[in-house]
Amino acid sequence: MAFVPPPERYAQLNMTTAPASSPAAEPLVDPLGRVIRYVRISVTDRCDLRCTYCMAERQTFLPREDLLSIEDLDRLASVFVGLGARRLRLTGGEPLVRKGFMDLVARLSRHLASGALDELTLTTNGMRLAEHAEALAGHGVRRVNVSLDTLEPETYRRLTRGGDVSRALEGIAAAKAAGLAVKINAVALARDNAADLPGLIEWAHGEGHEISLIEAMPMGEIGADREAQFLSLGDVRRGLEARWTLTPMVKRTGGPARYVRVEETGGTLGFITPMTHNFCGDCNRVRMTCTGRLYLCLGQDDHADLAGALAEGGEAAVEAAIRAAVARKPGAHDFRIGPDAVPAVARPMSLTGG
Repeated sequence: MAFVPPPERYAQLNMTTAPASSPAAEPLVDPLGRVIRYVRISVTDRCDLRCTYCMAERQTFLPREDLLSIEDLDRLASVFVGLGARRLRLTGGEPLVRKGFMDLVARLSRHLASGALDELTLTTNGMRLAEHAEALAGHGVRRVNVSLDTLEPETYRRLTRGGDVSRALEGIAAAKAAGLAVKINAVALARDNAADLPGLIEWAHGEGHEISLIEAMPMGEIGADREAQFLSLGDVRRGLEARWTLTPMVKRTGGPARYVRVEETGGTLGFITPMTHNFCGDCNRVRMTCTGRLYLCLGQDDHADLAGALAEGGEAAVEAAIRAAVARKPGAHDFRIGPDAVPAVARPMSLTGG
């Protein structure tokens, strides 16, 4: 049975959080006419893994006192809901390592109950998912994305610098048992997991999970050769087409994936191609970091200080700051990988939350 918090807990949370802006507020529309309906919110830059394509082995994390409180994360997220955001994704780092994370989920679940929000979800590495899956389902979370790049224990241990793939698989199994839909995200890496991808896809579809493959993105200094890591999903797709029948689908989830049906497995496979097939034209997303910085594009540095706006002028100032920022959302990112290329942005992926 899924965990459901007692009614008095919901009442307490609702009394201690500020209401969202008016549902009648003008929608957020950027200069290209894209309506912002999807907000990804990083709750921490910390993670219990050290994936080689994501961060340095000895990553320097933010001082804990620099992170937004759970209350302020709720207040800022609720402003976005009031401005028309229909989907909130909680990310990290690893969101489940953040102290008080489940309180935040409980607070934000009121927007699901009111109908103001269509979806509240998260991206996780699965290490702590087993202990939280039932509670997430009880708070109205209906699906989760789990980062899993290989099923091979030694490859997983090397890619994550010490992780145990069995814990991720236990978390995925617990999520499925709790009634959560699971989508697997796998970063395709030329020298590390290219040969593992067909088996990973077959396993995911056999378990009833969707899976998306992602091209590695150049963000921050990670102490690795990005050009050597990079694997074009065009090349991956051609290899898969020699093995299976891939039928294009019209399915869209509001994210950047383009989907196919693998006829032989009956499952759905997504391709996320930031490097080889730019998908920015219909981007409806913005991202907020755990310090309250609002980034308009994953691959650009322009941002707005929502934490400062909240401290100085409350929710009204935050709304004004969001509108001003969205009014300058760029048309596309500037990712490049090559012999002389430098990371498009200095911040690591773990700070922004992919």
